[in-house]
Amino acid sequence: MPSKLPPTGSLPPRFRRPSLFVWGISLGFLALFIQGVMATNVTLERLIRGATNLGHFIGRAFPPDLSNLDVLAWSMYETLNIAIVGVTLGVILSVPFALLAARNTSPAPWVRSITRLMIATMRTIPDLIWALIFVVAVGLGPMAGVLAIVMDTIGFAARFFSERIEEVHPGPSDALTATGASRLSVIGGAILPETLASMTATSLYSVEKALRSAVTLGLVGAGGIGVELAAAMRLFNYDRALTIILVILVVVIGFEQLSSQIRKRVI
Repeated sequence: MPSKLPPTGSLPPRFRRPSLFVWGISLGFLALFIQGVMATNVTLERLIRGATNLGHFIGRAFPPDLSNLDVLAWSMYETLNIAIVGVTLGVILSVPFALLAARNTSPAPWVRSITRLMIATMRTIPDLIWALIFVVAVGLGPMAGVLAIVMDTIGFAARFFSERIEEVHPGPSDALTATGASRLSVIGGAILPETLASMTATSLYSVEKALRSAVTLGLVGAGGIGVELAAAMRLFNYDRALTIILVILVVVIGFEQLSSQIRKRVI
């Protein structure tokens, strides 16, 4: 019976023999992985000791300390304010960045290249580093957290906005251009309305991301409930720390559910 296997030349790429480049990348990754495991000193003894310490933490954390729940609620409210204000400003500023970075709306190739470089820079620097920079610039407090989230949101949202703008069907834009509409009229009348649903979904993801980030930004003095969590851990008040973690968990899960419902109605 003749074989039903296709000839070697027609095999899919995943079944062909890997090239020397692929072998080199694979061996390099394997070497980095092994070196990383050795550098982090991952040992069975440390894992057992860590599990024991985690058990002590859980034992001291229960039951949660609910004595100052009103203070924690106010701190969580401040964290929400930081996230919402930062994302709102970041999303608004992301739109012009995205228009300048998209291939079909950028006025010139050099403008597009510079804008994409700026977006990549804002996206590459972690939000915690932005928070440290703005704590030095404007001092401790929520303002530093808001500015850090603005920068992080622009780096995150502007990239997806620009990619969605580039995917817009050119038909409506060409029709408006043929009637003599200006460039701004084409963007406002054809491009942005078509991308509105996708931008809304990305903006909601940005809020979820910023809400989690705002918690960690408080660890470096950028305001919010992260300040309370850092203080509780430093003072070994693990029962209070567990209460803070539970408050964060409830708020984040609740907002994720709300965001999911909004996306279902918008998209």
